[in-house]
Amino acid sequence: MPTVNANGIDIYYERTGEGPRLLFLNGSGATLDTSRVLIDLFTPHFDVVAHDQRGVGRTEIPPDPYSMADYASDGLALLDELGWERCRVVGVSFGGMVAQELAVTAPARVERLALACTSPGGVGGSSYPLHELVDLDAGARADAHTRLLDTRFDKEWLAAHPRDQALVDMMNGRRTGDRSSEQLRGERAQLEARSHHDVCDRLGAVTCPTLVASGRYDGIAPSSNGMAIAERIPGAELRLYEGGHAFFAQDRQALPDIFDFLAS
Repeated sequence: MPTVNANGIDIYYERTGEGPRLLFLNGSGATLDTSRVLIDLFTPHFDVVAHDQRGVGRTEIPPDPYSMADYASDGLALLDELGWERCRVVGVSFGGMVAQELAVTAPARVERLALACTSPGGVGGSSYPLHELVDLDAGARADAHTRLLDTRFDKEWLAAHPRDQALVDMMNGRRTGDRSSEQLRGERAQLEARSHHDVCDRLGAVTCPTLVASGRYDGIAPSSNGMAIAERIPGAELRLYEGGHAFFAQDRQALPDIFDFLAS
């Protein structure tokens, strides 16, 4: 297994593909296994490194609490272990929060930055408090996630749009399956760290070209939060797409735009 001891924990990672070096940062509760379909779309274009973030997947679940600075430090320590002084970075949802923290902490390490469906926290707006959904029963939690995934998603919409229903089924399927008490602890600790994310007043420290991509109907990270990020990073570009939190699976132009930006 490709595991390194970095920043005091054992981090499971995978590296594949060819091209410019790219660090891929995953969303809340997501692992390399559950996100492989998305990650694999980047590998024809980039030399991709992605890891299970602390508390989830095959990476160590250290004692909590965790901070967003811990997650950024894990990413930087992994780059150090790989000998990557600089690389491009893409962060999706929670991974976009980690990417922002990483980019303001070590701006010289980031060549280009793509932030998808994410929020800056603070006065710029926070993402929906997903930790509040943890104790709901499975049905109520799935219903809440569906409404948050895309604010248009009600029964009538999904009945008329089978592709969107398939997306809902796929996303809800990622949240099923038995997990140990330790795995649940790690997931909760990640959500707790997420709830304290606030990099808004530090975004001016980002020095690299930056693309902020948001879905118009995102109920987790509203497009206004993406606008707030783009307003605070010098020279950042904001692009809005026809979709919700998973707009890159709904708007066919989204991923090509992100690939082109990162490869520039």
